[in-house]
Amino acid sequence: MLKNTFTVSGIPAVLWGAPSDRVFIHVHGKMSRKEHAEPFAAIAGEKGWQTLSFDLPEHGERSGQSDRCDVWTGVRDLDIIADHAFGNWRHVALFACSLGAYFSLNAYPSRKLEKCLFQSPIVDMKWLVEHMMLWAGVTPEMLKAKKRIETPLDTLSWDYYKYILEHTEYEWPFPTCILYAGKDGLQPEASVRAFAARHGAALTVAPESQHPFMAEGDRAIVEAWLRKEI
Repeated sequence: MLKNTFTVSGIPAVLWGAPSDRVFIHVHGKMSRKEHAEPFAAIAGEKGWQTLSFDLPEHGERSGQSDRCDVWTGVRDLDIIADHAFGNWRHVALFACSLGAYFSLNAYPSRKLEKCLFQSPIVDMKWLVEHMMLWAGVTPEMLKAKKRIETPLDTLSWDYYKYILEHTEYEWPFPTCILYAGKDGLQPEASVRAFAARHGAALTVAPESQHPFMAEGDRAIVEAWLRKEI
């Protein structure tokens, strides 16, 4: 498979696949990197799509840099990548995983995406952050007073929490397919089902899988879903 490494306005990126007028923007999740798009790109390439993957802040080649991987830098970078995609391809689609799906919901509601695939998407960030606060014994009042609190899972930020409270509903007018893990500990199934119903998305539930889809048998589940939906 053809692979071209380059940068988009300073963002490390990879373009996968033979030349085409169709491209998937691939947005990875937390603790991943642009190179992990290769299995997706191989399947997309079989169907005539190129894949454009890139490193989010604090990931891959951007580890150790000053930018934090939060909604503001995420949306900024996704917009830069989308400008490049729409400027160079006739047809643009989206694959986004976990946190990458959350960033996409905030960045792309007005883009003309042909289709969207979400794997283990974070569609209810309020639920996730409030449960992180609960697990860490942090109240909203404590977070407001201290502004930032380190926890074993992640850094809690008052500004981020305020943003989340102000952005709980999304416009999402694109054909969308979701793969959800039935044992996902980061998002309740009810939230994902409600999102799917609200936006007319096709929902596939893998009952025994967990959020990362990295256990034995999960690769086959993901591949089968991709081959069906791309």
